Amino acid sequence: MRWLVGWSSTAAGASGIGSAGATGYDGETLHPVGSQLLWGDPDPLWAVGDWRPDEVRVVKADAQNRIAVLGTCGATDEELRRGLFTARGGALRHLTTWPGSYTAVVQVGRRITVCGDLAGARPVFHTPWAGGTAYATAALPLADLIEANLDFGHLAALLAAPDVPAARRDTTPYDGVRRIPPGHALVLRAGAREIAGYEPVASLAVAAPPADPDRAVDAVRDALVEAVRARLSAPRHVPDLDPGPVPGMGPAERRAARGMPAPGIGADLSGGPASGTLALLAAGLPGRPGTLLGHGTGSGERLLAVTFNDLAVGGREAELERAGALAANPRLHHVVVTGGEETLPYADLDGPLTDEPGPSLVTAARHRARLAAGSADHFTGHGARQVLDAHPARLADLLMDRKRRHLVRPVAALARADGSVMVPARVYGAARRLARTPYRAGLELLAERLIRHRFEEPGGAVGASLAALTWGRPGPAARWLTGEALAEVSVLLQSEAERSSGGSAQRPGEFRARAVLARHAADLRVLEQAAEIRSQRLHAPFLDNQVVRACRALPEALRVQPGARSAVLRTVLEGAGVAGLPPGWGAPSHGSSAAAARTGLRVAADSLVDLFSTPLLAEAGLVEARVVRKALRAAAEGEPLPLDGLADLISLELWLRRLLSRRGTCWTGTPARARAVPAGIAPRRGALGAGAAGAAGAAGLSG
Repeated sequence: MRWLVGWSSTAAGASGIGSAGATGYDGETLHPVGSQLLWGDPDPLWAVGDWRPDEVRVVKADAQNRIAVLGTCGATDEELRRGLFTARGGALRHLTTWPGSYTAVVQVGRRITVCGDLAGARPVFHTPWAGGTAYATAALPLADLIEANLDFGHLAALLAAPDVPAARRDTTPYDGVRRIPPGHALVLRAGAREIAGYEPVASLAVAAPPADPDRAVDAVRDALVEAVRARLSAPRHVPDLDPGPVPGMGPAERRAARGMPAPGIGADLSGGPASGTLALLAAGLPGRPGTLLGHGTGSGERLLAVTFNDLAVGGREAELERAGALAANPRLHHVVVTGGEETLPYADLDGPLTDEPGPSLVTAARHRARLAAGSADHFTGHGARQVLDAHPARLADLLMDRKRRHLVRPVAALARADGSVMVPARVYGAARRLARTPYRAGLELLAERLIRHRFEEPGGAVGASLAALTWGRPGPAARWLTGEALAEVSVLLQSEAERSSGGSAQRPGEFRARAVLARHAADLRVLEQAAEIRSQRLHAPFLDNQVVRACRALPEALRVQPGARSAVLRTVLEGAGVAGLPPGWGAPSHGSSAAAARTGLRVAADSLVDLFSTPLLAEAGLVEARVVRKALRAAAEGEPLPLDGLADLISLELWLRRLLSRRGTCWTGTPARARAVPAGIAPRRGALGAGAAGAAGAAGLSG
């Protein structure tokens, strides 16, 4: 893991190192373990972890005005200096418009500004500490700093309503540690904190001016090309040298067995449109896209393209064939990684502790097997579906803008998939109801569904679209939560509905799409930490700020059409000079991942049942062990239960066990007890408490 951490003190005398505001219990100097100091008193900042030299840049105007950029940033030092001067006047948005994926921290006198990203892949956390505010790009160091206990309400919301921002608010799994929302910055002035948004919010009173589809797609192409070029122009990194041959193993197999990536740049090549677009863009841009000459496979400057072939589960033959056709490009060096039952989901549940829980913990070993054959800098197509595809709730946005005719093609596609003539009326009716439902009413309806245990949803593609045409819906794991946990989340939603206007200024489709993107970005961050290969960096250009902005500018009428994502990416490639895509390129494929999850659950059923023999989730009062064990056995036998809900439960249980078995802390100068969750999980009794129970009674939910 890599993160930055610092704090802002209330007074200039509260120095950052060795002062009263930064000492341990017995007066020891307090600083992060394995850190490098970027700047010191009175508001220090550290970079922690295995940062590369080119990933940490500090540009100073003078002793009190400086900017630090951590990550992959395409800005030159002169552009950073100009950005610093502009930020002195309070402008923030320009700090987030450079190509790449990075975190910018600006110090202007005693004012500290930390910018988060639009997707949520690079979050910023904060907590009150020593009379001021500590901040970091990871939650666990702050939890260690304040000895935070678990926030059981947040964990309940993760399971009951993971895609509803009002349920999770700004909380984290650690009590007292807060996160800033995507598209916002943390501004600290002598310890006092403020959350400032840097993106303009569209008004519901006036419809947005019509966007030209061709120009919007061209903007997506330009943003993607710049995002890829920012990675290609960065210095190349060669992992630790291969210590020697192993009988029966080639260089690539030897590196993978030793957990070492190949030098240079590579990409996933699954056969899908997102990874294929990035691989072809990276291989086609001028420069040196692939491995360094004289290292690794000897493939010179070709880009290393990695395809995963699951031998335990079929159904991806067409995608593999397309990946092979794309790999015929002479600029690509193709490597196929095969996996059997040992790479199925749930097959290997050992792994490192991640900053937060996420459903990708159950598939981390599967991804690690693929990434071990990858390069030191590896492109992935994660996030393309979330930024390019249309959330079903966007149909309501079209009705609000009086663009009914654009509903014809997507509704007709659903009707063909379902085979029913009633589909158009059902979908149009649901979209119309959502367009007329205020945000507050949507939260109240979700709270009622949770308290009344109404989790039934129609099946199939049409059923999924109808279920998504709401302001919020219960999570797939909600059906297995205790009544007390559901009541707690329901009361929280009721109170948020009374005072929140978080979604009232947005259209429901746009609001839901941003929430889904934030959840996906958070889970990708968990995956990066859980499947991390030493000396390797994963790059997800679709989650870069400028790419997200360009994708959000796509007209909704274009976005909702069937096959829009593959059509946009095909146009992007053609505009970049890449043609000759194989037949069927861009065809959707979801069945193989679901089949792998079901097969993995069946193979690992006994070990998963043992995992929930005495689960920590039951000690926390979130589930009943007997209910979860019954659901696991039923799913392993083939009953149509929501597998993603079981993945949420299992991953959260795994994360809790790893957290509680952890020893040590992120800080020196503190005694051994100074770490997160020092007392473990105390059994919960009456988790709602007197205040929440009273709120439940006031809301008419006490029964």
